[in-house]
Amino acid sequence: MSNGILRVIPLGGLGEVGRNLMVYEYDNEILVVDAGLMFPENDMLGIDYIIPDMTYLAQNHTKVKGIVITHGHEDHIGAIHHLLDQVNAPIYATPLTRGLLEVKLGRNGHGSKADLRTVQAGETVQIGPFQVEFYHVCHSIPDGVGLGILTPAGLIVHSGDYKFDHTPVDGKSTDYAKLAEFSKRGVLALLADSTNAERPGWTPSEKTIDAAFDQVFSEAKGRIIIASFASLISRMQQAANAALRHGRKIAFVGASMLDNMKMARKLGYLNFPDDLVIPVDQILSLPPHQVTIMCTGSQGEPTSILGRLSLGTNRLFDIQKGDTVVLSSHPIPGNEENVYRVVNRLIARGASVIYEAIAPVHVSGHASQEEMKLLLQLTRPKYFVPIHGELRHLVQHARLAREVGIPAENIQVIQNGMVLEFENGEMRLSDEQVPVSHVFVDSAGVGDVDPELMREREALSRDGVVMVHLTMSKEFNAVVYDPEIVTRGFLLPRDANELFAEMRRKIIQSASRANGNVRRVVEETVREYLYSETRRRPMVYVTVSRSL
Repeated sequence: MSNGILRVIPLGGLGEVGRNLMVYEYDNEILVVDAGLMFPENDMLGIDYIIPDMTYLAQNHTKVKGIVITHGHEDHIGAIHHLLDQVNAPIYATPLTRGLLEVKLGRNGHGSKADLRTVQAGETVQIGPFQVEFYHVCHSIPDGVGLGILTPAGLIVHSGDYKFDHTPVDGKSTDYAKLAEFSKRGVLALLADSTNAERPGWTPSEKTIDAAFDQVFSEAKGRIIIASFASLISRMQQAANAALRHGRKIAFVGASMLDNMKMARKLGYLNFPDDLVIPVDQILSLPPHQVTIMCTGSQGEPTSILGRLSLGTNRLFDIQKGDTVVLSSHPIPGNEENVYRVVNRLIARGASVIYEAIAPVHVSGHASQEEMKLLLQLTRPKYFVPIHGELRHLVQHARLAREVGIPAENIQVIQNGMVLEFENGEMRLSDEQVPVSHVFVDSAGVGDVDPELMREREALSRDGVVMVHLTMSKEFNAVVYDPEIVTRGFLLPRDANELFAEMRRKIIQSASRANGNVRRVVEETVREYLYSETRRRPMVYVTVSRSL
């Protein structure tokens, strides 16, 4: 064991669900694990998604020796093209994950630039001072891996997203033998997924969805529309299998879903007859009882196929009375309102909607409490660090670790930007903090929207805007005409005329007394007056012009 220091720095994914990105640093060389995005919360108006703050990596880009991707979900690969804007390093991924990366990078203009290297579960790759061993894990997507990262400071096990599924859709179980081998060699620290730390028991197998799909297909008289993530390859296979068993055809709709389906079939991760899949324009001419359509939109995204269907604005087809819509995913935390809004709209348009709360058409891909305990028992680490989850998940996972015998002093709950150090077999929390602000991505660009702008958007959406224009004399600090007042989105009281009359009087009074910045003084006067009279805080903007 070396006397050097291993630094572990989460840039995303700790204290939140999504935008996972972990930095391992030793002797001025960096290994990056995952580069994911996070979907915006309801109050993040106009934001497409959120990515990790990569300032630290941009400042240390020459130190980055490699990027390892554990699996192909958006919360682990969605920010990869943004990462490649900052660093130039090879990307290591299993075949399906590499295929999903190729589709994503090609769509974002990085297809020919990226140095993608294929690895298989069971292989070992040397990346700078890091010897990375890839071991197979079960998740809700094939080809997921956990990592054994052998560093000069000791062996780190990074679980990635996992669950212990004994009947996975692809037939490949978690590599228990490798986990036991890690334990025999001595695990310095386990960093493990905490998403389901509050959920007792065991996570159901992906196989349970087959029976649920069979029931849906048996009872549906009309078309069946299944919404899921475009990267949920296992669900594509299950939907296709159900369609085949029940004498239906299937069409995949949405550019990302269609691209991923074609790529997964080419690589052999999807297996069904050629004549089972037909284009959407052809399937729409079939009798309804022969139609299955799989599309995006399970998170209620307004621009997705399902989102447009719920609004009646989809170009190719619309919801018909008698359609059965299946949402085969779990709402991302904070996104429940969007999902259920779409559910209600679909029902209003005549569809029968089936979702996780009323039928087992989706199961989690993450370990529940008993599986988390099992991973701790299998690896028996000296130190434990819960990762991937909100703070409540991390704290609950730490409690589980104490229950199975990990000493409290050997467990460290950290959040984004905090720095853990391992030296001479000991763990400590550094005083250092690296930048980890939210980086918002909208249609205009990356990072153009700052927190202050987000607060302004929230205020505008909540209480509207009041705009005041003053014309003042050129030589004297006096208002020449009555102030012009325009409101948008501001809830006016019944006595609005009286409110505005008094507000004009106060504006003229404060403007004439202002010593210096008239605009700022009037804005403050209007804010205080409106709040005292209406208990609302609209955005207030004042413009001032001078008379000739």
